[in-house]
Amino acid sequence: MSVKLLGEKDARKLVAGLESAYKGAKYYLNFKTPIDLLVAAILSAQTHDTVVNAVTPALFSKYKEAKDYARARPEELLAVVGRVSYARNKVLNIIDACKIIDEKYAGSVPRTNEQLVELPGIGGKTANTILINAYGIVDGIPVDTWVIKLSYRLGLSQNKNPDRIEKDLEKVVDKKYWHNFAYVLKAHGKSICGAVPKCSVCPVGAVCPRNGVAKSV
Repeated sequence: MSVKLLGEKDARKLVAGLESAYKGAKYYLNFKTPIDLLVAAILSAQTHDTVVNAVTPALFSKYKEAKDYARARPEELLAVVGRVSYARNKVLNIIDACKIIDEKYAGSVPRTNEQLVELPGIGGKTANTILINAYGIVDGIPVDTWVIKLSYRLGLSQNKNPDRIEKDLEKVVDKKYWHNFAYVLKAHGKSICGAVPKCSVCPVGAVCPRNGVAKSV
């Protein structure tokens, strides 16, 4: 099946249609503080957000600051978050990241992408997520699994590399939408554009090229 990349006009029309259809889309992990968010985001890799949201209340009630995680033993955290995938590696990343935050940044989660990606367990997508949701700093568009999948299907990018996809999206997504576009795509994927897309009721079906769609309803 050939891959169709939308022109800028159609791409912007599609983005506006999605934003209109999913106005209430927002970040899906529960948190109260920047350190809560950092921990939840590390735990969320390759794990359903419902699982993360189920284990973090007990975690957040006991560990309030970076120094609390930095001083914790891995077994203590594992007893709480053992349900998430790759729990041990994530726990070690959380402890090491919080040691750096406590020692280098006086306990405050960094406010730049460059500083965040130097922390264990934090990649570009997670850094953007933290900046947007903890501080309201919008430097880019978080590119997760749904963004990768739907950017291709909707004709917004032909790339597979997250960094290149982000650059492609930044060209056609108005910056006022950067803060929530990843969550809009996730909402669209879960409600309409899943394994068998519901193209007949899609809010952007008139412009979508349906790349890679072999079957729809």
